[in-house]
Amino acid sequence: MKNEPLSLFAFDVFAPAHLTSGSWRNEADQGHRYTDLQYWTGVAKMLEDASFDGIFFADNVGYHDVYAGSGDEALRDAAQFPINDPTVLISGMAAVTKHLSFGVTCSATYEPPYLLARRFSTLDHLTSGRVGWNIVTSYSEAAARNLGKEQQLSPEERYDMADEYMDVVYKLWESSFEEDAVVHDAQAGTYVDPAKVHPINHAGTHFNVPGFHLCEPSPQRTPVLFQAGSSSRGMAFGGKHAEAIFIQSTSVEGAKRTVAKVRQSVADAGRDPRDIKVVVLLTVVVAPTDEEAQAKYDQAVANAPIEGCLARFSGWTGIDMSSYDLDAPLKSVGTKAAQSMVDMFSKADPDRDWTPRQIAEFLAVGGSGCTIIGSPKTVAAELLRWRDEADVDGINLSYTTKPGSWEDFIELALPELRNQGIVSPARAQDQEPTTLREKLFPGHRYTLDGHPATKLRTERLTGANH
Repeated sequence: MKNEPLSLFAFDVFAPAHLTSGSWRNEADQGHRYTDLQYWTGVAKMLEDASFDGIFFADNVGYHDVYAGSGDEALRDAAQFPINDPTVLISGMAAVTKHLSFGVTCSATYEPPYLLARRFSTLDHLTSGRVGWNIVTSYSEAAARNLGKEQQLSPEERYDMADEYMDVVYKLWESSFEEDAVVHDAQAGTYVDPAKVHPINHAGTHFNVPGFHLCEPSPQRTPVLFQAGSSSRGMAFGGKHAEAIFIQSTSVEGAKRTVAKVRQSVADAGRDPRDIKVVVLLTVVVAPTDEEAQAKYDQAVANAPIEGCLARFSGWTGIDMSSYDLDAPLKSVGTKAAQSMVDMFSKADPDRDWTPRQIAEFLAVGGSGCTIIGSPKTVAAELLRWRDEADVDGINLSYTTKPGSWEDFIELALPELRNQGIVSPARAQDQEPTTLREKLFPGHRYTLDGHPATKLRTERLTGANH
């Protein structure tokens, strides 16, 4: 049994609504303010004051247009749409905080690695090392079409390209600039010492990047690397590259099996299985009593149209759920999109044949993650199970309304969780800020030994690749 406190991240998207269908229909919901920077800086300060470790932003450069062959139902339900670029948002939230970290999703499929490397170096500088990158390979056919592809690449092709993509960004972040390349020597007339900036000379199957990085070394050099793939190929990719893995599961037992697979994938890549943190998607509906919490949950479900739920699921999986009988068992089918999402329902619980209606009901609140409903003590007991039985290291906290669900969690659940040691104590007022990596791996500002980025940094420091 593990006793380490859970890391705590809020989970959202730069859009009116994220995973809870119909959340925007609640009168108290503030999702419609998503274009207002003052809303987001207020959220940042709230999470900072509550000593959250960070906020994580999902993202998608496509939209859900699979259900019934159009995007109509997704648009009606604001299903992760309209959606803005979260990387632009981070520096504004960082400016009003000192400790809160920021995870952001960016695709390795559609943007050149040279540009992405610059964006994350910039964010790492502006946040003083409080940024992480969730590496995705993009499942959306809509994204493929609108970004110049006739159709989406297969998962194998996307991951093959992503492996080389990571080679490029590691070279840019870790081996292009020596640590003391920026000398700012007015007397000598030299701002950057040319002898200490090196072209990476990458020539590969998918990318040719001959030159040097555009940015001087940032506090973490390589941002903390998150990943969420749960297919066999996705797990192998995560086992090699990720420092934290996001998972989703319909049960504690299912999560336990997934965590074991994640840690094995890390070992298979030649790394220490504990050199990776596992963060689970959960939604908490908390009230002073179990009965009041259940009533809040029931209201959230009542606001969720079944078409909006299935529009999300269809977009995630590439399967048009409008063509299925709502009460017929779902059969797992091959798809170029999120096969893991299909398998989560059709295989995770061998004793249950999920129907589209049951999937929609499950997805209504918090999407594909589990929902914990109850009083503070009930919530604490359940989160203890997730920590100790499933062996997770942190939670990505979704919501039924924003920011109301997080406000309830902070007011009602968080004191009980701290009393029981399930999460860390409140941050001391005089505590010095740290990088995101140092939060997850105390004492480590840069990638750990065994990570592929570390080898490049070590070679540069020793001069092995001069």
